Amino acid sequence: MAEVKLHGFWYSPFTWRVVWTLKQKGIPYENKEEDRYNKSPQLLQYNPVHKKTPVLVHAGKPICESMIIVEYIDEIWPQNSLLPADPHERALARFWVRYADDMIPSVWALYHSNSGEEREKDIEKVREHLRVVEDQCLADEKKFFGGDTINIVDIAFGTVAKFIEFGENIYEVKVVEAEKLPRLHSWFNNFKDVPVIAENLPDHKKTVACVKSIIEKNSAA
Repeated sequence: MAEVKLHGFWYSPFTWRVVWTLKQKGIPYENKEEDRYNKSPQLLQYNPVHKKTPVLVHAGKPICESMIIVEYIDEIWPQNSLLPADPHERALARFWVRYADDMIPSVWALYHSNSGEEREKDIEKVREHLRVVEDQCLADEKKFFGGDTINIVDIAFGTVAKFIEFGENIYEVKVVEAEKLPRLHSWFNNFKDVPVIAENLPDHKKTVACVKSIIEKNSAA
């Protein structure tokens, strides 16, 4: 097997997408932990355009952007496939992956709200997106977006859900309420219980403290 390396941050939900996929496939890899404030020359060489993680290096060739990496891994190692075999279902899965990524700026805004009133407005914007997901993706009472097993849409939305969870803990608010978003709430609990996910998440309190520190540094800057 060609050598596989992953450049990322231990606390980054985008890095987790790649870790979960590699673990789901049973692919051994070398972890290259990066420093957010002092990125390695190798990372800057591998991703000269965006200069960010994650970057997967396979057989000496770099691949950038988390969901592009996930699709690449799924194509190279087809076991435990994350994309549906049917072309139409595969296209729909890619649509919802894009929707998940398009949600991230709205979720990230929660971390930059300057007041409780502003945060409530930002929370409602996120809930509007989540209601679409609840109604359109989980309307059939599915355990996961992929049915009985996780697929690429679960990987994409799993990180969005963790972003939201961090914000809930930092600001002591509730975004994904069981009574308002019951199917999505149930899905997230199911997702976190999947062994490959549960075993490859860093300590929650440590991660929340790290994210809070980054927010404070960014605010000060």
